[in-house]
Amino acid sequence: MKIEEINSLVELFFKKYEEQCSANFKKINEKIFLVSLKNKGLYDKNSGTFSYSWENIYKKIVTLSNHLKKIIIKGDRCILLSENRPEWLVSDIAIMNAGGVTVPLFTTYSESDYKYIISDCDPKLCIVSNMDQFNKIKNFIKENTIIISIDKLNEKIECFENISLGKNLEFKTSKENLTTYNKNLKRNDLACIIYTSGTTGYPKGVMLSHGGILSNCQGAEEILRLLFEKNPPVFLTWLPLSHSYEHTVQYVQILLGAKVFYAESLEKLLPNMVIAKPTIMTAVPRFYQNLFSKISLNFSKQKGVKKFLITNTILLGTKILNKKPLTYRQKFLNFFCELLVRRKIRDQFGGKLKAFVSGGGALDQKIGEFLNSIGLPTLQGYGLTETSPVVSCNLPDKIRIETVGPPFKTNKVKIAEDGEILVKGENVMLGYWNMKKETDDIIKNGWLHTGDIGEITKEGNLKITDRKKEIIVNLGGDNISPSKIENLLCLSEKIKQSFVYGDKKNYLVALIVSETEENRKEIEFYLENLNKSLSLVEKVKKFKLIKDEFTIENGMLTPTLKLKRKKILEKYKQDLEKLY
Repeated sequence: MKIEEINSLVELFFKKYEEQCSANFKKINEKIFLVSLKNKGLYDKNSGTFSYSWENIYKKIVTLSNHLKKIIIKGDRCILLSENRPEWLVSDIAIMNAGGVTVPLFTTYSESDYKYIISDCDPKLCIVSNMDQFNKIKNFIKENTIIISIDKLNEKIECFENISLGKNLEFKTSKENLTTYNKNLKRNDLACIIYTSGTTGYPKGVMLSHGGILSNCQGAEEILRLLFEKNPPVFLTWLPLSHSYEHTVQYVQILLGAKVFYAESLEKLLPNMVIAKPTIMTAVPRFYQNLFSKISLNFSKQKGVKKFLITNTILLGTKILNKKPLTYRQKFLNFFCELLVRRKIRDQFGGKLKAFVSGGGALDQKIGEFLNSIGLPTLQGYGLTETSPVVSCNLPDKIRIETVGPPFKTNKVKIAEDGEILVKGENVMLGYWNMKKETDDIIKNGWLHTGDIGEITKEGNLKITDRKKEIIVNLGGDNISPSKIENLLCLSEKIKQSFVYGDKKNYLVALIVSETEENRKEIEFYLENLNKSLSLVEKVKKFKLIKDEFTIENGMLTPTLKLKRKKILEKYKQDLEKLY
C-alpha cells in the first residue's frame, strides 16, 4: 500500500482491511485488531481480555456508517465524547465515512469549555459513551441534535445495540463489500476539528484534513518500519484519543496492521503492560517522569554488587547512547549489565518493548538519557495540534536526546530570523474553525508559525531552545492558557495581579500579588471555588503571595501591560519551584 496514493483516513482502513483479508482470508475472523482491558467485547478466556478482530471492527464501522448516512450530510460536525475504547475508533471512521466531521471532546473538560465548544461547532450529532459523559453536555445540546450512546442510557436515546448489528446486511469478504466506503472524500477535505487552548482563553478549533493526518502517518511509518520489518507492532494505548497525538497514532496503528490494547487507566498501566506485552508505546512526558521517579527510588535502595551494576548500567548506557567508545573492560562489564539489569527491567514491561515514543511536550534530557541507558529506548518527537500533530522525531538508530530528531520528510521546517520554528506541508492545519484572523496570524505564505524557538543541528535534527508563545504545556501534553486563569484569579478583589506557572509540570501553581498576608484565607477560599469551574489540568493547586507588583518600571510588564514571563521567572523561579 502506497499511503501517498490514499485519499482519506476511511480509505486507509478499508484498504488495510482488504490487505488483511488477502493475506489471511480464512482466518480474518480470528485475527485480533483491538483489545479492551476493561470494556465489553468478545471475551478471550486465554488472555482474560475482550478482543475484536479486524472483521468485527469492519462490520461495526459499515453498520454504523449506513445508519449515520440517514442522519448527517457532508460537513456536519459530530461530537465524540468517550473514554478510550474500541467504539471510539469505530465511531470516528463511521462519522467520516458518512461524510461528517469528528469533533473529539476530552472527558476532563470544564463545564464552560463544553458549553463554548458545542456552541462554536454547532453539532448535528453527538456520540457519547455513557450517562456520566452525557450528563456533562446535555444542558448545552440543542433539541434537534441527535444523540447516540455507546452503552445503553434510556429508551429515548438510541444506542449502539439498537442500531442493527448487521442483521439486514450480508457481510462477505468480497470485492463488492470492500468498495462500499466513501470514495468522494479527498485528502484536502476536513476530517476532524480538535480544540486546543488559545491565549485568549477560549479553545481554538484546529481543522485537520485527511491528507494532513495521512502525511503524518507516512512520516511515522518511515521511522517505525526500521523497528518492525518482520512482525506488526503491538501498542498499549492510554493517552486520550481526543488528544491530537493519540488521534493520529490510531491511524498509524491501522497502517502498520498493529494489534492495539486499550489500557484500563494510568494507575494500572504497568500491570497492563505485563498482559499486553507491547512492542511500542506512545506517551507524554508526565508518564516518563513518573517512570523515572519510580525506577530511581528503587535503584537508590540497592546496595553492594547490585548498586555497582546499576551505577555502571547507567554510566555505560549513557556512553553508548552518546556514541562514545567503550574499553574492553567496559564492554565486558556492560555484558553483565545487559544480562542482569536491563533485561530484568524490560521484563517488567512485558519483555518485548522496542521503543517508547515521547510527544505532546518537552522531555527532560536527564530522563531521556536515563531511560535509554537502562534498556528502555525512548524516542522524543515534536509537534503541535496545528501540524496533525508530529513535525519531527528521533530515529531509533540515531537517538539524540537533546534534540527532537529530524523533521519528517513529508513536511518542511525552517528557522525564521528571530529564531521561530516555521513548518510547511500537507500536515499543516486547514485553519481555525470560525477564526479567520487567528488563522491568518499563524499561517503566512503557507508557513505555520509555531511560536517555539529552535535551531537545526549539523546532523539535521531540530532542537527546541525556547517558547515564544504564551502557552503552558504540562507533563500530560495538555495545552493550557495561563492568561485565561490569570484573568479569573484577578476577578477577586483581594488579588491585584497573578502569574500562573506549570510548564513541564504535573500541576499548576501561581504567584499572587496581594497587599497583605492577612488576605491568604480569603484567597484560598476564592481559589477553592474557582477550581471547581476549571478543568482538571487548569486547577491551581498551590500559590505564593507576594507584595511587589509587576510594573513597566521594574521590567515585569510590557508597555501594553502584558506580563513579561521570562523576566518574572528570572526573579521568582526558585519560589515557584519550591511549590512542587
